[in-house]
Amino acid sequence: MGECLRVSTMLTMRERQRIDAVGAGVYDILHRDSIDDVLCDVRSCRVRGVVLSVARCEGPGLLSVERRIAGLVRGFPLVTTVSLLTDVGGATPAAMLSLGRSGVRLIVDTRSLDGWRRLRDLLTVRSGAVPAIEALAVTQLTVDLQGASWDCRRLLLGLFTASGTVATVGELARMFALFPTTLISRFRRRALPSPKIYVAWARFVRAAALLEDPAVSLAATVTALEYSSSQSFTRHLRLYLGLTVPRFRETLTGAGMLARFREELVLQHRARLEDFRPIDGHHGSPPDS
Repeated sequence: MGECLRVSTMLTMRERQRIDAVGAGVYDILHRDSIDDVLCDVRSCRVRGVVLSVARCEGPGLLSVERRIAGLVRGFPLVTTVSLLTDVGGATPAAMLSLGRSGVRLIVDTRSLDGWRRLRDLLTVRSGAVPAIEALAVTQLTVDLQGASWDCRRLLLGLFTASGTVATVGELARMFALFPTTLISRFRRRALPSPKIYVAWARFVRAAALLEDPAVSLAATVTALEYSSSQSFTRHLRLYLGLTVPRFRETLTGAGMLARFREELVLQHRARLEDFRPIDGHHGSPPDS
């Protein structure tokens, strides 16, 4: 077996015991007592995953913890950050809302029968192939978009640099303080493919990278990429690519899906992208800072 995945946690004692048991041989686990200690791990220990107990985010000091978690999520988008729910108390809803405001979008409820297995799958799946294909996408798209406006580069690269998967046009629009209808209208006026297609295909790039590994199940991929169900993922594949899941897995690697994204959504439209300003809606490009 290769090098263990390094994970930093802020958990209750009971949660520590359980994650140690299910992660033996899979995780190199660093248990910490505060979010500041977790942040130190992320900055200095090449941590690829963070697990935060909802129970440890309850009570006094919630706002301060929320700010620190938000800094972690924004500052280290390639680190997979997961919130862990094991018990529900009176303060649990407030803690979960706080984690959501911080940008933590992945939650595992271990009260379900397969909860701990889902946590293991989620960490191992997202912390391997996903950061690698995202980094490759940023590198290649930066070259492809050299002639495009600063505004356009910021939005399209955001599909691969956002913390967590951008799953809808609404989420993409909110990243730049836009209304979804405004973003859709600006793409339409430039005779570009709908932003729904850009969002869906960026998700497929990640999915193809994950499914290259025969050991990665469809269920784990669906969880990692935040589809509502396997059926939803299947419908998206048929709608946007005209493929079944087996055919998608057989014919497209992560790099192959990325090449298709670049060719059909970027390179074929390079002339239109040059002065496209999807965020502020004006022509021209400010100088890079």
